[in-house]
Formats: sequence, structure tokens, C-alpha cells
Amino acid sequence: MVRKKASPFDVLRPALLMSQMMVEANMVIAMRLWGLSGGWKMAAGERARMVEEKTRAAQESGMAVARALVAGQGPGDVAVAAMKPVRRRTKANVRRLSRAVTESRK
Repeated sequence: MVRKKASPFDVLRPALLMSQMMVEANMVIAMRLWGLSGGWKMAAGERARMVEEKTRAAQESGMAVARALVAGQGPGDVAVAAMKPVRRRTKANVRRLSRAVTESRK
């Protein structure tokens, strides 16, 4: 197998992805805490969704890591593969939760 030459971006990519995911996760936590206390409009099934999506994200993340390792990818690529399923959810949650409030104000 021919390995590609490492670039500085190979080191930065996982760090940037993790930073984006951490900011989004904190936003989701804040919106959900406000929602649970009645200060933020939340869908009725949000409580169950909070738990279910974490389980699915962990499973998908584990499978992505396994695929990356079997494919012989480097550590940075494995880290990115692990974060993508989680990041997809944090990004979608921020969009969905913030849209619910902005739509209710129209």
C-alpha cells in the first residue's frame, strides 16, 4: 500500500473538526437545558431523542473507526472518521433546535 505524504492539514483537520463539534455540542446542551426548564421551545420527543441519538452516534463512530483501521488509514484519518457521525448530529441538532424557536416567533 502506498501512503500519501503527510501535510500540516492532516494534523489540523481532526483538531478543527473537534473544535467545531465541541462548540455545537455546547450550544445543543444549552438549548436542551433551557428547553427542559421551559425557557426554550422543544419538541415533545426531545428527551428520548437525546439518549437515542448518542447510542446511534457511538455505534456509527465505532464502525467508521473499524473501517478506517481495516483500510489502513493513518491516525488523523481514523480520528476524523470517528468524529464525523457525532459532528453530523451536533450540527443537525443546532439547526433543528434553533429553528424551532425562530419559527415559533414568526
